[in-house]
Amino acid sequence: MFLAPGTKVSYSRLSSAADKALASGDNWGPLHGVPMTIKESFNVEGMPTTWGLTRYQNNYATKNAIVVERLLNSGAVAFGKTNVPRYLADWQTFNQIYGTTNNPRDVALVPGGSSGGSAAALAAGLTGLEVGSGIGASIRNPAHYCGVYGHKPTFGIVSGQGQALPGMVAEPDIALLGPLARSADDLAIALDVMAGPDDIDQTGWQVRLPKPEKKKLSDFRIAVIYTDPEAEVDDEVQYSIQNLVAFLVKNKVKVSENARPKIESREAHRNYTS
Repeated sequence: MFLAPGTKVSYSRLSSAADKALASGDNWGPLHGVPMTIKESFNVEGMPTTWGLTRYQNNYATKNAIVVERLLNSGAVAFGKTNVPRYLADWQTFNQIYGTTNNPRDVALVPGGSSGGSAAALAAGLTGLEVGSGIGASIRNPAHYCGVYGHKPTFGIVSGQGQALPGMVAEPDIALLGPLARSADDLAIALDVMAGPDDIDQTGWQVRLPKPEKKKLSDFRIAVIYTDPEAEVDDEVQYSIQNLVAFLVKNKVKVSENARPKIESREAHRNYTS
């Protein structure tokens, strides 16, 4: 994690202001006073946006990304940004500007990526909320590696404006944005704040998320894959998954060990990397 020049002072002032406002009954919103960090790839006014590339290390944002603005307008206090791999394109988190981010659960391990700095900051207790982005599990993967919560929302319901390098105009295909947090409840609060069309699109559509239909474990159907030739899983992890399956079956969850996607994993990986 890193801070922009002067951020410590600004954060201290905002934190004090949040406490005083709360004491006087002035509510800033659902995230009133929540300290949070932002994934490095998002524009935050006055902070660098590099995507881990040295040629952009002096690229300081002049305005906030839409999702950052929404979080701040809901009362969040952003005090820093978190590390990413180069081009946001890895399941580890290293670049030549900020160095390596390790997994706070075990510093000999990686935190995942590309939102690895986000998940590591949450797992270490450095931040209360994060915003991530992903194409190939860049939210879910680091959340899993670091033992925190991440949500991949429906494509397009969170605006990607302001998560871009200089010269990038169109949003990347299939890229999406979502929250990371330390609880599922926090994910829901954050997504409510983040979701919705940008100024241009709001004349054409709105987000009306339905209430969940499933209320208890037994309402769910779950497919389980213990290992795969393209990503072999060691015996210890498979054993843990088997224990989880036994727990789910005991709680009357419909579990299938045979259901598989219609596309082979090798073909899926080739499509993703080509």
